Amino acid sequence: MDEAQQTDTQTAMGKGQRAVQAFRSTEFIEKPRDQEGLVLGGNPFKDAPSTSASLLSKKSTVLSEKSASPAVVPTVSKEVIEAGLKDEPSELESVPTFILVTTYLSFLMLILFAHARDFVGKLVNPEQYVQLREQNGYAPMVSDFESLWTRRLYGRIRDCFNRPITGVAGGRVNLLERVSHDFNTTFEFTGRIRNVLNLASYNYLGFAQSHGPCADKVEEAMREHGITQASSRVEAGRSKLLVETEDMVARFMGTESALIVSMGYATNALNIPSLVSKGCLIISDELNHSSLVSGARLSGAAIRVFRHNNARDLEKQLRHSISQGQPRTHRPWKKIIVVVEGLYSMEGEFCKLPEIIELRRKYGFYLFVDEAHSVGALGKRGRGICDHFNVDPREVDILMGTFTKSFGAAGGYIAGSKALIDYLRLHSHSAVYAEAMSVPVLAQVSSSMRMIMGEDREHALEGQQRLDQLALNSRYFARRLAEMGFMTMGDPGSPVIPLLLFSPAKIPAFSRECLKRNIAVVVVSYPATPIITGRVRFCISASHTREDLDHALEQISDIGDLLMLKFHKDKVQPQHLKAE
Repeated sequence: MDEAQQTDTQTAMGKGQRAVQAFRSTEFIEKPRDQEGLVLGGNPFKDAPSTSASLLSKKSTVLSEKSASPAVVPTVSKEVIEAGLKDEPSELESVPTFILVTTYLSFLMLILFAHARDFVGKLVNPEQYVQLREQNGYAPMVSDFESLWTRRLYGRIRDCFNRPITGVAGGRVNLLERVSHDFNTTFEFTGRIRNVLNLASYNYLGFAQSHGPCADKVEEAMREHGITQASSRVEAGRSKLLVETEDMVARFMGTESALIVSMGYATNALNIPSLVSKGCLIISDELNHSSLVSGARLSGAAIRVFRHNNARDLEKQLRHSISQGQPRTHRPWKKIIVVVEGLYSMEGEFCKLPEIIELRRKYGFYLFVDEAHSVGALGKRGRGICDHFNVDPREVDILMGTFTKSFGAAGGYIAGSKALIDYLRLHSHSAVYAEAMSVPVLAQVSSSMRMIMGEDREHALEGQQRLDQLALNSRYFARRLAEMGFMTMGDPGSPVIPLLLFSPAKIPAFSRECLKRNIAVVVVSYPATPIITGRVRFCISASHTREDLDHALEQISDIGDLLMLKFHKDKVQPQHLKAE
């Protein structure tokens, strides 16, 4: 980094960035690394100095000499970003017709057998279906047809979901073992606890910890401020800690102001109705999260849907909506707001933000970006999708995110202009009626965010290290899966890596085989995904070591051979299948 660039960077980011500059020149960066850039062996945070005070006091000449060498800078290089996944096939580009046909036939057979079992069951054991019949003139709460999927399909694989855990959901997690003797209708605990590798939690930066600087800050905050204000923020819940954390979120996101909400789902569901109403138009990506869909429906605004991540179809919807206006009256829309996600968690794909920004400049709509999964996990500074694409956050009207993923906390935020946030503080149900965020959660958010920003001088090293480790882990894991012949989805650098399973029989089989090998994963199927794209979703964390990832890849490869999931195996060079 030349002197002019260093001056510009320090001017833009202040003392936090200067602390990160000190981190980039420390002895930790000189630790042995493999060709993927991962630290060899041990815990990725074990070797980081616990304090930067001595490092920041070193002579500037030493610092500048080390900073001048590109070999000691831990930022993700352009080569790493572009490595490995360029030739990765798209999710359905090369799927054999046989796989698609058998997937549809498998679901058809399951549904037919489910109806047949219901028909026979009502004749043989009618007492088991009493809750699905009319009783004393009252209609059943849920009809047999509406509950068919839950009773007959989900019930068969219920052991793959809602697995109880104990302790901290970090890189590894303790799983409470359970068994069922009545085909997953009920479960019994065996009393045993299994320690498994955690590829299921959204603990992207590894801040889900019961010890360390964040946990210490939480304990200190509880001793000083208690647990909660037991009130909404418009009454007695507006504390000093809440105001300071909101100011920090605004600085972190590069906006004028921010509003913190105590629940992530409610951040969308309760704030969107405050922004639009009848006479307004919401244009939503077809794969947006359920909270965005709920908020849109509650608002009373008209809703249009465009094809997933397709800027051309979005423009088509915009041109038609603007030219035709409101239904019947053809009056102009009061507002048009486009709603997208920064990182689509089921697909592992980034939204095409630069293209959407160009459309915003052309058509003048409002842009709402949900950064629940991208904030903290994307971008060189962890600022999310805007940081990833180097887009000015002021180009986005409403930035939404949650603290449940990268920050190891709970709740969410809305960031934007001061006028927008002041309006929401008075009109949003999440601010007027919901309880204010509790003290421990605020302290966790504040401490982890300060660490990412490099403003915690005692631990300024750790935040950037976590960001780099996550980026390297994500790219390495996705590339190795593709080299093994698996069909994966998502963009390079996404911490969420879906692997397609297709067949409904392989979905529970994959989950159970992983559990046998002490690996916790999340499998997903219809209706959460399209019916033919059942998948397992790996969530990579900065707390995973190279040994963790290699062990998981070895076991996943064996499972892939067992279940015949390597659909692209014939296209992979033999040498690529060897462990590096």
